[in-house]
Order: sequence, then C-alpha cells, then structure tokens
Amino acid sequence: MRGEDPDIVAVMSVLAETAPDIVVLQGFDYDLTGAALNAFADRLAGTGPSYPWRFAARPNTGYQSGIDLDGDGRAGDPRDAQGYGRFSGQGGMAVLSRFEIIASDVQTFTDLLWRDFPGALLPETDARPFPSPEAQAIQRLSTTAHWVVPVQVPGLGRLSLLTFHASPPVFDGPEDRNGRRNHDEILFWQYYLDGTFGPAPAEKLVLLGDTNQDPQDGEGRKAAIRGLLNNPLLQDPAPRSTGSVIISDDPFDTADWDDPVPGNLRVDYVLPSRDLTVTGSGVWWPDPASEAGETAATASRHRLVWVDIAR
Repeated sequence: MRGEDPDIVAVMSVLAETAPDIVVLQGFDYDLTGAALNAFADRLAGTGPSYPWRFAARPNTGYQSGIDLDGDGRAGDPRDAQGYGRFSGQGGMAVLSRFEIIASDVQTFTDLLWRDFPGALLPETDARPFPSPEAQAIQRLSTTAHWVVPVQVPGLGRLSLLTFHASPPVFDGPEDRNGRRNHDEILFWQYYLDGTFGPAPAEKLVLLGDTNQDPQDGEGRKAAIRGLLNNPLLQDPAPRSTGSVIISDDPFDTADWDDPVPGNLRVDYVLPSRDLTVTGSGVWWPDPASEAGETAATASRHRLVWVDIAR
C-alpha cells in the first residue's frame, strides 16, 4: 500500500502495460480475509486495469503437516508443510478478472491425497516408502493448488480456467520426491479432462499456470508435460518473445534462471481448448537492455505469458 516494494511496483507496471482481461498471479501470499489481494488490486486500479472480480483460496504452501515430510528427521520446517512455505499461504495463487468470477462453482482439488491419485509415482527407497508410510498417508498432491475457476465472459459465455502451480522437480534426493510430484501434478489435468474426477468441461476452457517443467530442457520427467501439450482438447499457441531470443536464442522460454543451470526454460503455459480461436499470443519479455526489460526482470524471473482468444 505504501508503494515502496520494487517487486510489487514492477508487477503493477507489467500489468498496466499488458492489461489482461483475466490474470492468474503466481507466488502471491494468501491471507484469510483477502486483505493483500484487495490492496494489490485496488492500488493497481489507480494506474492500470481494474479487476472488480477476485478469487483466492487457501493453498497448500506453508500448510504445516505436523510430521516430517522431507525425510530429514525433523518436523515443522518449511519443507514439512504440504507445499514449501515458511508460513501458511506463502506463495499462493490468485485470479483477477474484469468479468464475473462464479465463485460458487469453483472446484478445488487442493486436498487430494497424492496416494489417491491414479498410478501415483510415490517416492520410495530400497527400504520403504519415502520418507515414511505415515507421511504418504497425509501427503497432498498439490504443492500449491489445483483450481477450476469459471468466469462469465461477455460474448463468449462461461470460460473455465484450469490453473495450478507445480513443484520444481529439484531440491530433493535420489528418491526424486519433487520430480515425481511435479510429474503427477501436471498429469492431474489429463485425468481431470478425461472425467476421472467427475464431469469436466469439454469446451471453452483455458489451462494455465506454472508447471516448472520444460518439455525438452532442464531436469524432471518429461512425459506429463509433453502429454499435456499434445492433449487433443487443447491447443498450444507457442507464445514467443524478443527478449528470450536475445538472451538464449530460444523464442519460447518463459523464465530466466541462472546460467548454465538451470538456464532459461519454458515452464509457464496458457493452453486454450481447441474450440476457441487464438487471435494473438506472446511472452512479455522486452529487450533486457531496455527500461521495460529491466522492469520485467524486477517483477519476476518468470515473464507474463498472454493469449488472446475469441469464440
């Protein structure tokens, strides 16, 4: 509210420049009353787009499990939360929209247990399930959340946003706990679209979020993200940017990490259903040497991915 945080100022500048009708914010701290989200949106309305419709729900990030989930022999650390976090709600998600969010019809799968996911790739050691059978009995699939958020868009009708933020497939050991979880978090949407978790929209939907997974480069299991990009219900506009070409000669990257590892990767996606017409797409990554490029870098290591759609 003071306008003194350079990251927040930069994020608001990016949103004022791009002015999306609907935006999913990743890494946005959750609080019970929505004070932070409302303060952010209200301040943004003074210089950029106005978002009267807002949605956030409690994420798994920072939600303490009460037991040792990462196998280090201690409980109560950030990695012992259902999703990494130093406090409950740290680094959650939020949706801002110019159009009505039908909050009463939102579906959340945040509390789905990982072991209840079909064919779950639960981590194991030679001796037993990792880190323990007790941990796997309460471990949730979602690092942050899996939401289906319907929005009533004029001229288009009801548009379903399928959104999530998956675990990075690193920061673990030979049991590959995070790599396996990342795979299953992405794979969740294939099962959702197949109707495994109940009736799912077959049209007028957009799957979007931070998968923390590149289909070609970087660490992790690639089968789930490649399957999602090839799902017959979805289309991949393959957004690109000038800034990414300048930095890595790859137009499709969306995140700028340290070189050489992990380097720049494509991990953020906006995938409309095939019944929708894509009229434009891109990654807001201006020339890094420009003022706009510096603003984008200050806002986040991830760049805003945008897609324009019509019926």
